[in-house]
Amino acid sequence: MNSADVLADGFGRVQETVHEAVKGLNEDQLATRLDDKANTVAWLVWHLTRVQDDHVSEVAETEQVWTEEGWYDRFGLPFSAAATGYGHRAKDVAAVRVPPKLLLGYHDAVHERTVGFVRGLRDADLDVIVDEAWTPPVTLGVRLVSVISDDLQHAGQAAFIRGVLRRR
Repeated sequence: MNSADVLADGFGRVQETVHEAVKGLNEDQLATRLDDKANTVAWLVWHLTRVQDDHVSEVAETEQVWTEEGWYDRFGLPFSAAATGYGHRAKDVAAVRVPPKLLLGYHDAVHERTVGFVRGLRDADLDVIVDEAWTPPVTLGVRLVSVISDDLQHAGQAAFIRGVLRRR
């Protein structure tokens, strides 16, 4: 197993967890909040997918799947095309109401693009500096692991919410 395989496996685990979190939920359940300020499954999955799309497209030097493949238009959300969910408030979370098929379709499209990118990496590529705004500067390897970590945390949150909803 090489570094590209490890990264592809990590992103695969994100995809598996996302599918498990969404499985069997309808649009209303995806938009259910455990309290009036809590995130929803729909928002969490949308957000983690947007972050993956944004961060990976930046380092891959490609357009985001969100805009290139028309997902922004299909979702019809009241946010700019550049929005990823950072800084969103309760009303923004509530605005993410989408059917499960659309949510998973976007996630799967981003996953496919991401895995295609990481499978083409060589170990030496992971040492390339991609963000000098941090101390120490962020390498490609660190950026990709950071995306996997953030995505798995949000997917786990979505899975927890799904569990609560299914037990009600």
